[in-house]
Amino acid sequence: KYEEIYPPEVDEFVYITDDTYTKKQLLRMEHLLLKVLGFDLTAPTINQFLLQYIQRCGVCMRTENFARYLAELSLLQADPFLKYLPSQIAAAAYCLANYTVNRSFWPETLTAFTGYSLSEIVPCLIDLHKACLDAPHCQLQAIKQKYKHPKYLQVSLLDVPAVLPL
Repeated sequence: KYEEIYPPEVDEFVYITDDTYTKKQLLRMEHLLLKVLGFDLTAPTINQFLLQYIQRCGVCMRTENFARYLAELSLLQADPFLKYLPSQIAAAAYCLANYTVNRSFWPETLTAFTGYSLSEIVPCLIDLHKACLDAPHCQLQAIKQKYKHPKYLQVSLLDVPAVLPL
Protein backbone atom coordinates (compact mmCIF):
# COMPACT_ATOMS: atom_id res chain seq x y z
CA LYS A 1 0.00 0.00 0.00
CA TYR A 2 2.83 2.42 0.88
CA GLU A 3 4.67 1.98 -2.42
CA GLU A 4 1.66 1.99 -4.75
CA ILE A 5 0.71 5.04 -6.78
CA TYR A 6 -2.92 3.95 -6.57
CA PRO A 7 -3.24 1.92 -3.36
CA PRO A 8 -6.10 -0.55 -3.10
CA GLU A 9 -9.22 0.50 -1.25
CA VAL A 10 -9.73 -0.89 2.26
CA ASP A 11 -12.67 -2.91 0.95
CA GLU A 12 -10.25 -4.77 -1.33
CA PHE A 13 -8.15 -5.76 1.68
CA VAL A 14 -11.29 -6.98 3.44
CA TYR A 15 -12.05 -9.07 0.36
CA ILE A 16 -8.49 -10.47 0.25
CA THR A 17 -8.89 -11.68 3.85
CA ASP A 18 -12.08 -13.47 2.80
CA ASP A 19 -14.02 -11.26 5.21
CA THR A 20 -11.97 -12.55 8.15
CA TYR A 21 -11.50 -8.94 9.25
CA THR A 22 -13.83 -5.97 9.04
CA LYS A 23 -12.90 -2.64 7.52
CA LYS A 24 -12.74 -1.14 11.00
CA GLN A 25 -10.41 -3.92 12.28
CA LEU A 26 -8.03 -3.48 9.33
CA LEU A 27 -7.86 0.28 9.79
CA ARG A 28 -7.30 -0.13 13.53
CA MET A 29 -4.47 -2.64 12.88
CA GLU A 30 -2.93 -0.34 10.27
CA HIS A 31 -3.00 2.51 12.77
CA LEU A 32 -1.46 0.30 15.47
CA LEU A 33 1.36 -0.83 13.15
CA LEU A 34 2.10 2.75 12.12
CA LYS A 35 2.11 3.83 15.75
CA VAL A 36 4.51 1.02 16.76
CA LEU A 37 6.79 1.98 13.86
CA GLY A 38 6.55 5.62 14.85
CA PHE A 39 5.25 6.31 11.32
CA ASP A 40 8.83 5.68 10.17
CA LEU A 41 8.28 3.54 7.09
CA THR A 42 11.50 4.02 5.15
CA ALA A 43 15.16 4.03 5.97
CA PRO A 44 17.65 6.09 3.99
CA THR A 45 19.81 4.05 1.64
CA ILE A 46 23.43 4.22 0.57
CA ASN A 47 22.34 5.50 -2.84
CA GLN A 48 20.31 8.35 -1.36
CA PHE A 49 23.32 9.58 0.60
CA LEU A 50 25.68 9.03 -2.32
CA LEU A 51 23.46 11.08 -4.62
CA GLN A 52 23.54 13.97 -2.15
CA TYR A 53 27.34 13.81 -1.89
CA ILE A 54 27.73 13.69 -5.66
CA GLN A 55 25.34 16.58 -6.21
CA ARG A 56 27.08 18.64 -3.53
CA CYS A 57 30.51 18.25 -5.19
CA GLY A 58 29.61 17.92 -8.87
CA VAL A 59 31.94 15.07 -9.82
CA CYS A 60 32.49 13.68 -13.32
CA MET A 61 30.41 10.75 -14.61
CA ARG A 62 33.33 8.31 -14.25
CA THR A 63 33.65 9.15 -10.54
CA GLU A 64 29.88 8.98 -10.06
CA ASN A 65 29.56 5.60 -11.79
CA PHE A 66 32.54 4.19 -9.93
CA ALA A 67 31.09 5.36 -6.59
CA ARG A 68 27.79 3.66 -7.46
CA TYR A 69 29.67 0.48 -8.38
CA LEU A 70 31.51 0.51 -5.05
CA ALA A 71 28.27 1.15 -3.14
CA GLU A 72 26.68 -1.86 -4.83
CA LEU A 73 29.72 -4.02 -4.06
CA SER A 74 29.19 -3.30 -0.36
CA LEU A 75 25.77 -4.96 -0.60
CA LEU A 76 27.38 -8.31 -1.42
CA GLN A 77 29.01 -8.66 1.99
CA ALA A 78 27.01 -8.46 5.19
CA ASP A 79 30.24 -8.65 7.16
CA PRO A 80 31.85 -6.10 7.50
CA PHE A 81 29.37 -3.60 6.06
CA LEU A 82 26.44 -4.13 8.43
CA LYS A 83 28.39 -2.37 11.16
CA TYR A 84 28.42 0.89 9.15
CA LEU A 85 25.65 3.39 8.57
CA PRO A 86 24.45 3.86 4.97
CA SER A 87 25.85 7.41 5.10
CA GLN A 88 29.29 6.06 6.06
CA ILE A 89 29.31 3.49 3.25
CA ALA A 90 28.27 6.20 0.79
CA ALA A 91 31.07 8.42 2.10
CA ALA A 92 33.61 5.59 1.73
CA ALA A 93 32.36 4.85 -1.81
CA TYR A 94 32.68 8.53 -2.70
CA CYS A 95 36.19 8.68 -1.21
CA LEU A 96 37.49 5.58 -2.95
CA ALA A 97 35.96 6.59 -6.29
CA ASN A 98 37.24 10.13 -6.01
CA TYR A 99 40.72 8.92 -5.11
CA THR A 100 40.82 6.31 -7.87
CA VAL A 101 39.68 8.72 -10.58
CA ASN A 102 40.94 12.11 -9.34
CA ARG A 103 43.59 11.29 -6.70
CA SER A 104 41.64 13.27 -4.12
CA PHE A 105 39.82 11.77 -1.12
CA TRP A 106 37.28 13.76 0.88
CA PRO A 107 36.71 17.45 0.15
CA GLU A 108 36.16 19.93 2.96
CA THR A 109 32.76 20.66 1.42
CA LEU A 110 31.64 17.14 2.36
CA THR A 111 33.19 17.31 5.80
CA ALA A 112 31.03 20.35 6.49
CA PHE A 113 27.98 18.84 4.79
CA THR A 114 28.11 15.38 6.41
CA GLY A 115 29.89 16.02 9.68
CA TYR A 116 32.30 13.17 8.83
CA SER A 117 36.02 13.76 8.78
CA LEU A 118 38.22 11.53 6.64
CA SER A 119 39.54 9.80 9.77
CA GLU A 120 35.98 8.79 10.72
CA ILE A 121 35.45 7.20 7.30
CA VAL A 122 38.79 5.35 7.15
CA PRO A 123 37.66 2.01 8.70
CA CYS A 124 34.80 1.69 6.19
CA LEU A 125 37.04 2.95 3.39
CA ILE A 126 39.59 0.22 4.15
CA ASP A 127 36.86 -2.46 4.11
CA LEU A 128 35.43 -1.12 0.85
CA HIS A 129 38.90 -0.98 -0.70
CA LYS A 130 39.42 -4.64 0.22
CA ALA A 131 36.01 -5.58 -1.22
CA CYS A 132 36.90 -3.80 -4.45
CA LEU A 133 40.27 -5.55 -4.72
CA ASP A 134 38.56 -8.91 -4.03
CA ALA A 135 35.72 -8.29 -6.53
CA PRO A 136 37.39 -10.11 -9.47
CA HIS A 137 37.64 -13.26 -7.33
CA CYS A 138 34.08 -13.11 -5.98
CA GLN A 139 31.60 -15.72 -7.20
CA LEU A 140 28.90 -13.09 -7.68
CA GLN A 141 29.91 -11.16 -10.80
CA ALA A 142 26.63 -9.47 -11.82
CA ILE A 143 27.61 -6.07 -10.40
CA LYS A 144 31.03 -6.21 -12.05
CA GLN A 145 29.41 -7.18 -15.35
CA LYS A 146 26.82 -4.42 -15.06
CA TYR A 147 29.47 -1.74 -14.58
CA LYS A 148 31.66 -3.19 -17.32
CA HIS A 149 29.11 -1.90 -19.85
CA PRO A 150 29.99 1.27 -21.84
CA LYS A 151 26.80 2.84 -20.46
CA TYR A 152 28.60 3.00 -17.09
CA LEU A 153 31.93 3.95 -18.70
CA GLN A 154 33.32 0.48 -17.88
CA VAL A 155 34.22 1.59 -14.38
CA SER A 156 34.43 -1.95 -13.01
CA LEU A 157 37.59 -2.28 -15.11
CA LEU A 158 39.33 0.67 -13.44
CA ASP A 159 42.56 -0.11 -11.62
CA VAL A 160 42.11 0.62 -7.95
CA PRO A 161 45.34 1.53 -6.16
CA ALA A 162 46.74 -1.51 -4.34
CA VAL A 163 47.46 0.66 -1.30
CA LEU A 164 45.68 3.77 -0.10
CA PRO A 165 47.89 6.54 1.32
CA LEU A 166 46.01 6.99 4.56
